[in-house]
Amino acid sequence: MFKQLRNIDTAFKYIRSFTIAVVISNIIISCFCYYKSYQLAAKVQGMIYVLYGDKVIEAFADDRRNYLPVEARAHVKDFHRLFFTLDPDEKIIQSNIAKSMYLADASAREKYRSLKESGFYTSVISGNVSQRIEVDSVNVDFNQKPYYFKCYATLQIRRPTSITTRSLVTEGYLQDAKSTDNNSHGFLILHWSILRNDDINVINR
Repeated sequence: MFKQLRNIDTAFKYIRSFTIAVVISNIIISCFCYYKSYQLAAKVQGMIYVLYGDKVIEAFADDRRNYLPVEARAHVKDFHRLFFTLDPDEKIIQSNIAKSMYLADASAREKYRSLKESGFYTSVISGNVSQRIEVDSVNVDFNQKPYYFKCYATLQIRRPTSITTRSLVTEGYLQDAKSTDNNSHGFLILHWSILRNDDINVINR
């Protein structure tokens, strides 16, 4: 009988040890799964999937500060391209100006209004004039907000009788803004002004 009791006691200890081992193993596995799930969730939060046609392309989210200089210069270039690109077509002019107004404050609107009242756009259309801009460089000071910038560009004005090349220098400030479909870089140009717009070359046709 004592032998039977010892066998029962041994079996009970074995079962208890096995149960404790199973519980501890489950706790370890659960902790490991939780840790891996947390890692995966953190990784997924830093990934973006873009649907391009019938393909899914993986992109990665990153801190905007890493791309701030590139985004700032691109914003300034986009504004100048839209504001100064002209063709002898009123609809094209209005379309470009309307798009450029999303990128700047009232200072750009005032400049447009001044040019319009002086008959500038009317003369572009009636004179069959086209104008293109090449932005040479954009210098931005990121030491304090809003960011001061100076833009150096070259204008080429094509008339039926001549081609004029002009040197253009503008300045202003960049303020952070919410990115939208009409303002993809997330900036707004403040206090924009033209410092210089001088002829550097005229070629008669």
